[in-house]
Amino acid sequence: MGELVLAEGGEFAPPGAKDFFLPPIFGGVTKPMVLVVLSVIIIAVFFLLATRSFKLVPSKFQFIAESVYDMGRNTIAREQIGGKDFKPFVPLIVTLFTFVLVNNLFGIIPLIQFPTMSHIGFPLAVSVLVVYPVYHFVGFKRHGFVGYLRNQLFPPGVPKPVYVLLAPIEFFSKFIMNPITLAIRVFAAMFAGHLILLVFTLAGEYLLLEAGGALKPVSLLSFAFAIAMTFLEALIQVIQAYIFALLSASYIGMALASDH
Repeated sequence: MGELVLAEGGEFAPPGAKDFFLPPIFGGVTKPMVLVVLSVIIIAVFFLLATRSFKLVPSKFQFIAESVYDMGRNTIAREQIGGKDFKPFVPLIVTLFTFVLVNNLFGIIPLIQFPTMSHIGFPLAVSVLVVYPVYHFVGFKRHGFVGYLRNQLFPPGVPKPVYVLLAPIEFFSKFIMNPITLAIRVFAAMFAGHLILLVFTLAGEYLLLEAGGALKPVSLLSFAFAIAMTFLEALIQVIQAYIFALLSASYIGMALASDH
């Protein structure tokens, strides 16, 4: 993205990747690190308050908590893992959804306005250090080492000579690319969305303060786009958290399944 020069003003420096690398707050601690810890506290406090005293007629907190749990349990875990095996994984799926969701929503919360998942290290850590070991562990536990590899690398119904080409592709896809693509999906969406919001917001500010008189009213259009994109970004943030949890459950379900 090049520089934009407007009449009677200086040069507009568009936002870029550099704006996502924030200086340390103290020591080596950065804002995204603080937000990750804050998200854990927010989630823990919310569920503790919501489940402190269950009522037949639920409070707002209880209703939201029950809705989130029901979605994670029945819509995601049960559907993707299966009715016989899903129950032990419900806490993991609900935790993944809420953790990614809160860290995504930080991007549109005033004063915070930074989606933690726009730093590739955080979704990659969740994917590689949590999801990846879990679904391979349960697969090896269910089928044994040889049986699990056979299920993953040699899908049934394929002519044996084709396995020479298919097995390496399956290994690369399921043991290397799956955790990477899982992380990249949410990272790319949060990075691009936040960058778009920065473009419209900073452009509106620049047009209002630096542009010539004829262009100043255009700043209102830029700010209007920023507001509209904020609502769209909120929807995308929820969807991406849902997709992250859905794919995680799907990987667990495929690892437990006998045939693929």
